[in-house]
Amino acid sequence: MDANQIAYTANERAPAVPQWLNKGDNAWQMTASTLVGIQSMPGLVILYASIVKKKWAVNSAFMALYAFAAVLICWVLVCYRMAFGDELLPFWGKGAPALGQKYLVIRARVPESRHRVTTDRYETTEPFFPMASLVYFQFTFAAITLILLAGSVLGRMNIKAWMAFVPLWLIFSYTVGAFSLWGGGFLYHWGVIDYSGGYVIHLSSGIAGLTAAYWVGPRLKSDRERFPPNNVLLMLSGAGLLWMGWSGFNGGAPYAANIDSSIAVLNTNVCAATSLLVWTSLDVVFFGKPSVIGAVQGMMTGLVCITPGAGLVQPWAAIVMGMLSGSIPWVSMMILHKKCSWLQQVDDTLGVFHTHAVAGLLGGLLTGLLAEPDLCRLILPRETRGAVYGGNGGVQFVKQIVAALFVIAWNVASTTIILLVIRLFIPLRMPDNQLEIGDDAVHGEEAYALWGDGEKYDPTKHGWHTSSYSEVTAPSRFVDGARGVTISL
Repeated sequence: MDANQIAYTANERAPAVPQWLNKGDNAWQMTASTLVGIQSMPGLVILYASIVKKKWAVNSAFMALYAFAAVLICWVLVCYRMAFGDELLPFWGKGAPALGQKYLVIRARVPESRHRVTTDRYETTEPFFPMASLVYFQFTFAAITLILLAGSVLGRMNIKAWMAFVPLWLIFSYTVGAFSLWGGGFLYHWGVIDYSGGYVIHLSSGIAGLTAAYWVGPRLKSDRERFPPNNVLLMLSGAGLLWMGWSGFNGGAPYAANIDSSIAVLNTNVCAATSLLVWTSLDVVFFGKPSVIGAVQGMMTGLVCITPGAGLVQPWAAIVMGMLSGSIPWVSMMILHKKCSWLQQVDDTLGVFHTHAVAGLLGGLLTGLLAEPDLCRLILPRETRGAVYGGNGGVQFVKQIVAALFVIAWNVASTTIILLVIRLFIPLRMPDNQLEIGDDAVHGEEAYALWGDGEKYDPTKHGWHTSSYSEVTAPSRFVDGARGVTISL
């Protein structure tokens, strides 16, 4: 045996490489975690900072940045084990720290998903990587849920109220959905399918976001009427990070670098592309021109819709899901929203209800219809099939409906209670004088210093754009960020 072989053998037998550790699975899980983390930092930070009105760029980016950091600390202190630890209640785990070396270096496992399910097939799917990898992977999901929720209240929520809201919502809302569907709670053991977060992440963030938007109150009338993105190209950069990161979002769900992970990644991209094309086509047909914001919204609804069934449906089904996710949320946003007086009264800044709640619910129901039995057999602990494949598929579809109703009800109730408690101590909405000014009033900082050392643009002094040209000749146009419609005034 040469020196290289001896060194390799010694490394394989080192304490850092226990016999159960699969290096490939662990490497993929850490890569997938990083991809999901990049979706938030910097993906959604960039997207939020650029899709909002210029005066809200710093505040919107900071809300995402703060949530990412706050969720991580709360996650390792108590929340991970509330979502993936030992059972306290049928929908909640026992909170405890996930910080000890002895806990983090053992083989990853989710205690409550192991008992009451004793098939040999399920025992072989226990992850071959350490708890530390699982804790961080699941943190990135928790963080992006809060950041997506923030999209509903951009441009007016008191930043101090947001700082209080993030840990409270994580503890009392997110962990409940995660434990119930993923950590071995009652919905998991009942057989509800949520492959990678259509319900846990997207339905919950969309419903909670709409609820929060109601209690926080609307933006200023001038901001609601005209809320142009301050940098469309930078917005596309954030959207691109979000799309590419979704390969880790869904590809990491099997907890292994296996064939189901490959199917999930392919389906994710197929559905997103289909949805984007359908949404853009509808914009062209009904509004005469393609909207870039509309394309991003179509991309988003496709990614959301495929998530609950990414590794469980065939690619042709992913195309079907993409066609529906590019059209049904489009109808809810462009048509039903305008016809529903209550939805118009609630100021959901980025339309998170449509892009996440509607698309997430759609994906969960379609998974109950289209989940393919052989693909389900690769990862799920019991025989499962969608309704189109006969057998018990009809029962599966009913389970998906019941689970959605539970997630909706819990998020409406928990979000309402949390915000009403916070409101006793901190105003939920900024005062109007801060709303008029934006970032400079809230943070003492602004995103863009256009001229010199912080000097503001003055049309009478800078450039060739005279006030007479700007006011008389140039057409006034803007993009409605909530509905993705370009409007000429």
